Amino acid sequence: MRARLTPAILPLLAALLLSACVTTPVPRAPASVAEGARLPAISPQAFLAVAQEVEPVAEAVCRTETPDQNCDFAILVDRDPRVGANAFQTLDRQGRPVIILTLGLIAIFENEDELAFVLGHEAGHHIARHIPEQRRSAAEGARIFGEMAMAGGADAREIERAAELGAFVGARSYSRSAELEADAIGTVIAYRAGYDPLRGARLFSRLPEPEMRFLSTHPPNAERQGVVRRTLQSLGAGG
Repeated sequence: MRARLTPAILPLLAALLLSACVTTPVPRAPASVAEGARLPAISPQAFLAVAQEVEPVAEAVCRTETPDQNCDFAILVDRDPRVGANAFQTLDRQGRPVIILTLGLIAIFENEDELAFVLGHEAGHHIARHIPEQRRSAAEGARIFGEMAMAGGADAREIERAAELGAFVGARSYSRSAELEADAIGTVIAYRAGYDPLRGARLFSRLPEPEMRFLSTHPPNAERQGVVRRTLQSLGAGG
């Protein structure tokens, strides 16, 4: 169904004139227009138009792939100017999937294709059930690390700390593969909504390269762009 803009959402869109998945640091207090800051490329009207085109496609993909889930996406904006550039997907108390973008991220979009791709990517996390999968991965990590500590003769406090570490490692290690899967689903959604996912994925080229360490939650930017190209090719769209 179409993205419904309740009275609570309209003020959020108005604030655009001035956020796991996509993240980069931005100044805590953005410069004012009078100080020479450029206006965002995505106006509130453009944001609304893209959201209304992407949401029903995301919902259709969700209902096809996972009909047992709530597929009625809500799209919101975090208008706190102190928050960095970020986007994430969560669930409300009724289990409705919610996609949240921060002003910091919207400010660095250069075109509507980037916005459409990010919205599709975040919807992809829900469609692929990444929240419950990440919880299961964390629980399994906690169990394994806790049992290893117990087998080694650790006391109760040491076992608890090991379990906490295992949960952390389990959740983080799952995140990188989840990001790539969400990129692929987001490519399908953006493409079917009439946008260019490859152009949208150029956003990655402007983001800092994730640190290549054991607990990094995001794959290399080039790897993510490669997923977009291969997904487009599978759709017969070239790329």
